[in-house]
Amino acid sequence: MGKLLIKERQLVTPGDILAKGLDFLPGYGTFRENEEIKSKILGLAKIKDRLISVISLSGVYSPKPGDGVIAKIIDIQPTFWIADINSPYDAILQLGEAVSEYIDLSKTDISIYFDIGDIIYTKILNVSKSKQVTLTMNDYRAKKLLGGRILKITPTKVPRIIGRQGSMVELIKKYTGCQIVVGQNGIVWIKGENETLAARAINMIEE
Repeated sequence: MGKLLIKERQLVTPGDILAKGLDFLPGYGTFRENEEIKSKILGLAKIKDRLISVISLSGVYSPKPGDGVIAKIIDIQPTFWIADINSPYDAILQLGEAVSEYIDLSKTDISIYFDIGDIIYTKILNVSKSKQVTLTMNDYRAKKLLGGRILKITPTKVPRIIGRQGSMVELIKKYTGCQIVVGQNGIVWIKGENETLAARAINMIEE
């Protein structure tokens, strides 16, 4: 029988044994050695079903209230969605923060609003002391992002991509003809005919 040796969000260091046995699978930031799963990096343990991963603490996004972020819906519950915000902490989007009208939950499947895999631009509403992150769509910029491509950059480099008063990102938009949305969490959404060129320009600025 496999044995799990760590808890969700536990801080682990390189070489730490996370699980024993073959019942668990190594994910990002981990490796298998004989019948043990060990951490490759310093980070926070993440456990999903049988998959064990470690999210690096190096250059990760630390959510702050008011930040505009690009998130991916990864799970749906009866009254809320769970979203990946490129952080060690998943975020919750409550129904009341996503939809303004009254919803009869006995007759409505909330996946008609947001479904698993959907990409949204949203706002960090609150971050509790225990790092519970809540989101809101109550912002004029908040919306579902359809099509396009996603680019990940180092979150600390976001101001460089945006430029002073948005000058840099506007320049890229102008010369590529692309729509570009930059999240404070290091996720960039690009849509247009020259997506590859826009992505190359953003990577060059980051470097």
